[in-house]
Amino acid sequence: MSQRTERVEKLARQVLGESISELKDPRIGFATVTRVRITADLRHARVLVSVLGDEAEQDATIAGLNSAKPVLRAELGRQVRMKYLPELIFELDRGTETAERVERLLHEIERERKGE
Repeated sequence: MSQRTERVEKLARQVLGESISELKDPRIGFATVTRVRITADLRHARVLVSVLGDEAEQDATIAGLNSAKPVLRAELGRQVRMKYLPELIFELDRGTETAERVERLLHEIERERKGE
């Protein structure tokens, strides 16, 4: 990955994180942009979002973010100079859930080894 792409990803994460917190859509809960992955041609950006709440709240937040794409893209374009304004693709970041699941499994294995 080029330094330019890395720099644009970092800026996009900051801009989108701030912009999302200012949105007035009631569907959008407490959401944190954890990572932005931009393709080499800068045409598409996968925005990974961590959302507090149950599955329904997470789905509602993603729906709210999808409906706010034009506003978020416009803000990104105002704050980050790019030849192309990337298409935003919002996805839930399930990294925390995966880490918790792995930790639970490791604890279960440890208990089984101790004969509990």
